[in-house]
Amino acid sequence: MIRKPLRRSATLALAATLSLGVVAETVPAQATTTASHAAAPTQVVTAAKAKKKPTRAQRNKALAKPLVAKRGWSNRQYKCLVKLWNRESHWNHKAHNRSSGAYGIPQALPGRKMRSAGKDWRTNPRTQIKWGLKYIKGRYKTPCRALGHSNSRGWY
Repeated sequence: MIRKPLRRSATLALAATLSLGVVAETVPAQATTTASHAAAPTQVVTAAKAKKKPTRAQRNKALAKPLVAKRGWSNRQYKCLVKLWNRESHWNHKAHNRSSGAYGIPQALPGRKMRSAGKDWRTNPRTQIKWGLKYIKGRYKTPCRALGHSNSRGWY
């Protein structure tokens, strides 16, 4: 049995399906040149091939989003928080600034201040995010104001 490659439109549909992260999709292959085959075979794309594992930063941002909303802050405030903590730590909960001693996602100085949020402050991104949001609320009121301060002074 001789098969022709997928048509361009079928290939584009498959690429779109993969980019949307669909778990499993069946795509019909192009009909063969032989008239004796009644049904066209199919190809199955699995989730393992379709989706990559999220990065640490993506996982930590996903942890932060509902915590920001729970405080009553808008999506705009969340975007400011993302910019701020991208600059500070790239959302790495193990980030350590050797010159200042700042630690974690929010770059607490000193890092041990985050103990107030939980005993696991060194290893748990959620604990660090909670502490960082409380700090921002107390000192700047909103993430966008904290970002504005950081933009003008180089620190928050």
